Amino acid sequence: MTPDLSRLLRPASIAVIGGGTWCANLIRQSVAMGFAGPVWPVHPTKAEIGGARAYPSLSALPGVPDAVFVGVNRDATIATIAQLREMGAGGAVCFAAGFLEAEAELGDGAEMQARLLHAAGDMPIIGPNCYGFVNYLDGALLWPDQHGGQRCKSGVAILTQSSNIAINLSMQARGLPIAYLMTVGNQAQLGLSALGRALLEDPRVTALGLHIEGVGDLRAFEALAEAARRAGKPIVALKSGRSDQARAATQSHTASLAGSGAGAASLLARLGIAQVTSLPQMLETLKLLHFAGPLPNNAVVSISCSGGEASLMADTALDHALTLPALTPTQSRALRAALGPRVALANPLDYHTFIWGDVAAMAATFAAALDGPADIGVMIADFPRPDRCDPSAWDCIFEAGAEAQRRVGKPLALIATLPDCLSESVAERAIASGLIPLAGLDDGLTAIARAAWLGQGRSTPLPLLLPGTPTQPRTLTEAEAKAALAAHGLRIPQARRAATPAELTATLSDMALPLVIKAEGLAHKTEAGGVIFVHHADDLAETQAKARAMPCQSWLIEEMIAAPIAELLIGVLRDPAHGFVLTLGAGGTLTEILRDTTSLLLPVTEADLTQALSHLRAAPLLGGYRGQPAANHAAILKAVMAVQDYVIAHAATLEEVEINPLLCTASDAVAVDALITKGERP
Repeated sequence: MTPDLSRLLRPASIAVIGGGTWCANLIRQSVAMGFAGPVWPVHPTKAEIGGARAYPSLSALPGVPDAVFVGVNRDATIATIAQLREMGAGGAVCFAAGFLEAEAELGDGAEMQARLLHAAGDMPIIGPNCYGFVNYLDGALLWPDQHGGQRCKSGVAILTQSSNIAINLSMQARGLPIAYLMTVGNQAQLGLSALGRALLEDPRVTALGLHIEGVGDLRAFEALAEAARRAGKPIVALKSGRSDQARAATQSHTASLAGSGAGAASLLARLGIAQVTSLPQMLETLKLLHFAGPLPNNAVVSISCSGGEASLMADTALDHALTLPALTPTQSRALRAALGPRVALANPLDYHTFIWGDVAAMAATFAAALDGPADIGVMIADFPRPDRCDPSAWDCIFEAGAEAQRRVGKPLALIATLPDCLSESVAERAIASGLIPLAGLDDGLTAIARAAWLGQGRSTPLPLLLPGTPTQPRTLTEAEAKAALAAHGLRIPQARRAATPAELTATLSDMALPLVIKAEGLAHKTEAGGVIFVHHADDLAETQAKARAMPCQSWLIEEMIAAPIAELLIGVLRDPAHGFVLTLGAGGTLTEILRDTTSLLLPVTEADLTQALSHLRAAPLLGGYRGQPAANHAAILKAVMAVQDYVIAHAATLEEVEINPLLCTASDAVAVDALITKGERP
């Protein structure tokens, strides 16, 4: 259950504990914001702080504060929080550092955090080691520094795990209305997810932006996503640390392909959260979502007065998987009437400059382009810098665009190819004209692509399979791994082990050819010379000699799977931060060369798997390429689901599973190599 944070986030009164520069900054910023309620500084010796009368103690305050900024050292913070809870305060921001986040440096951080939580009880606290928040809707802030935002009636909420990034975001000059800007500190009591849900509960908030360093409580994050889905408020996330691996690539291909970046991306996609890779992308996406909401599809119509811009749009749209639908006959007739015979009609449209400044003709052109199959229109216009140029000739863009949008009723974006060429004043004028200003072609089209992705209907996913924390992990032998997976329904080749050269000779005599001889105990057998194929009886003597020369003490002799159509990788990696990451991709010796993979989080359905397999570059091969037989799709799904069943049964102790390759034939899917690493319960 989400705690009630209404008094803390939307206070009628604020208290500031401490007399340092940070506290004085907060008081001055509150005055500058036009906060309507009282701001009460508290300090035992100072008569005034930040221009406001100070009170010697909490007991001397004229009332019980709704929100409190605690700007004293960590020891005093704990005592202050206890007193605030006893007097019934609405909640507090804890500014001081030196708690759990400093355990390695100080040695008592965990103890101090436990004391802080005990002191707070059920009173909400944000932090510690936290800058706090700015509520631009009500003009209320617990923020000890400058910020660049301004009051608004509705807007997006932005929640970040970095105070510096929050400050930077507040300085945006892109026309994005920000309703709340909040930092979370070390999340001792209230985490990213709980605070995000509280922000979404405000009806004036239209979308939520997250800067994430670590998710923390996966169940709480699932609940945040579900709350956003039910409220119809999209979430956009920037996850840092994409380059970190969940673990070192020692035993398997999977570990080198699916680290924490793949886990995070899979988590966000699973929960219907749009992922971006930069702060400008996040801002532009949030802006589009605020003004237009998610888009029904990815179709765009582009309008510019330059052939170069039209070509750039076409190329950039392709990079973002956006479509530029052909003009309909109705659109073409209307455009021809507005533009005359000299303009080639297409999407993207270069309308030249013949009608520049003719607002009526420009409006007719923009309306005709917008009145088609695309769900959003894009007008490309880079505005002159006002300090050296006269931008008045561009006024016609606003007038014509506003009229076109009014006639057709679809979202119409004004996008500058360069962010430098769309100033805040231009953005504000565009918004006043009913247009959506987007700064930069690449970031702007990223925003459109993400809004289109968010517009696709999604049901609530299955609850995540949570990872355990196994100890003393060990890697099973190939034979052990295959037997364990076969017990859950995985098809494996007929095989026998040979622990001595004599057993090797006997086994080769008993089993039908063709066969495969594998050295046991090698991680990457093919690369290490640990695989020999035996096709003919005449080769047996030579084969035995080669097998005995392998760097191993035992062997695995298996039937050879005939006529494989494709080789696949099935890998599952325990990602402590995100769950179990399932990786599907091209398998065999080319796995890391091709890097043709897709990742999901467990559990998955057969429908999820079918969609994921279709995204592989190898998908045409699986479906029967150029008249060749298709792989057995049902057998592939059965193999993956068998692996999932094994993972679910051993989630508490499992580190990793890998099948590489899964040989896919027209009738079967056989795991010819397998690896399992698992440990013990802690």
